[in-house]
Amino acid sequence: MLWEDDKVEKPQTSSETVDLAFSMQCRQLPVDHLHPLSQALAQVLPQMRDNRIAVHEIHIAGSQNGWERPDPSQGQHLMPSRRTRMTLRVPADHAVEVANKLQGITLDIDGCELTLGKAKAKPLSSHDTLYARHVVMLDDEWDDENLFLQRMAEELDRQDIQIRKALCGKGSHIATPNGPLHTRSLMIADLSPSDSLRLQQQGLGEHQHLGCGIFLPMKGIQAVPSPGDD
Repeated sequence: MLWEDDKVEKPQTSSETVDLAFSMQCRQLPVDHLHPLSQALAQVLPQMRDNRIAVHEIHIAGSQNGWERPDPSQGQHLMPSRRTRMTLRVPADHAVEVANKLQGITLDIDGCELTLGKAKAKPLSSHDTLYARHVVMLDDEWDDENLFLQRMAEELDRQDIQIRKALCGKGSHIATPNGPLHTRSLMIADLSPSDSLRLQQQGLGEHQHLGCGIFLPMKGIQAVPSPGDD
């Protein structure tokens, strides 16, 4: 865990990069869908990685207390609702082209059909607390989160982003044909507006086409308590 004192700056927005949120029709999805989703999108957008297009994990919120994530080993799937969206983070100058190419397309996600509708472009906003569900982890970082945080701080420093408050979650993995991709979730708090936008625009680490290193606003947090606070 890394922690420094707070500072406050006015929020900003970015017109350079947007999140394209597509409406979608889909009865069910594989729980671990990031690799097949990325592969299906790449067939329609062959320049996806060259154009720095990042693929968000399709998030299915629990509908009630006690909701548990489906277990793929039991043949269970995610069940999207009408409000579920498939979201890509796209440079603004590619947004219209990407939206037009994908609207009306039906993707095969490991045998599950996903039909995309209209996209809504959402500008990035400089929230001071950001969260990534997946950031790629090295083998020796699985049992030592401090090694992971140290490497993250070094990578962020190379992007001219000062890491001041950071917490990482438990390790997880993303299935790929070459074996599992090990990841950790990561929260970074007390970012300046400019650093927040830079981190969202650039991402952190590799495999952003597989949902890694993509930061989202962590809403509802007024202040992150300092270690040792009651």
